Amino acid sequence: MRRRDFIELVAGSAIAWPLTARAQQPAMPVIGFLHLTSPETNRENLATFRQGLGESGYIENKNVTIEYRWAQGQNDQLATLAADLVRRQVSVIVVLESTNGALAAKAATQTIPIVFMQGADPVAIGLVDSLNRPGGNLTGIGLLAAETAGKCFDLLLEVVPKARSVAYLRNPTNPAFAESETRELQTAARAHGVKLLPFNASRASEIDTAFDDLVQQRADALQVSSDGFLLTHPDQIVALAARHAVPAVYAWPQYPAVGGLMSYGTNIRDAWRQAGIYTGRILKGERPADLPVQQVTKIDLVINLKTAKVLGLAIPLPLVGRADEVIE
Repeated sequence: MRRRDFIELVAGSAIAWPLTARAQQPAMPVIGFLHLTSPETNRENLATFRQGLGESGYIENKNVTIEYRWAQGQNDQLATLAADLVRRQVSVIVVLESTNGALAAKAATQTIPIVFMQGADPVAIGLVDSLNRPGGNLTGIGLLAAETAGKCFDLLLEVVPKARSVAYLRNPTNPAFAESETRELQTAARAHGVKLLPFNASRASEIDTAFDDLVQQRADALQVSSDGFLLTHPDQIVALAARHAVPAVYAWPQYPAVGGLMSYGTNIRDAWRQAGIYTGRILKGERPADLPVQQVTKIDLVINLKTAKVLGLAIPLPLVGRADEVIE
């Protein structure tokens, strides 16, 4: 071999080797993140999700990438967004706070692992075979949202003991969850001898109409569903409750934070952290079928005493003492 040919061969190998080495490096895993609402309403929750990922050894943009898909409160967009993540061939799909989203993801793929977090019974709606042995490609976090609706109703009547009719604002485009929550509230209403008045809203304009209707029917109080779409409009709902002087109870602390009377529901940030941990474990190779569905059992009660005063309500001292947070 001539000296010139040998030098060219060595130089060519030096160029080709780094390219080959880079090609052989494992691709960074991609999480497909699907949520019903928007990033603006979930900044703090996303921080705890990333915290859970970090506890499992994954840091966004360092050793894992996250593809975000936000439905902006539109349930009819979830199936399209889930299908898009499947086409993207993500490593795992994470669907938080959405029954419809979890069902859409399950319909979109039977192979990509899915981590859900939602309020309806995951066995009853067909997401998993059982809580301890999910089977299939789904597992996740149960929020007990429907199950706590009855207790939420009880607390409302502690504050408004003379109520004879309670309005219930729900989202009909989330039927699997709405039906289970409605059953819980109907049971609670019968136990108290109180009439339950359901009102539907799946668009912002329908929220206004629902309030007009519940005022016309002279509802004594209001319970707002823990549905994700309604959570995208806390300011609107709280403002309407204040305008019509309707005592209202909510499932999430975002409502009393903007002036709502009180909330009672799952500690949502801890649930997001748990979802991050499960996502990391799956990225490390564990199968959803072998990861039991976790039930979040920490429930938070938040009371806004300023709003109670405006409404002329005296919150029982024992109830105030049980609150996890009191806004004064």
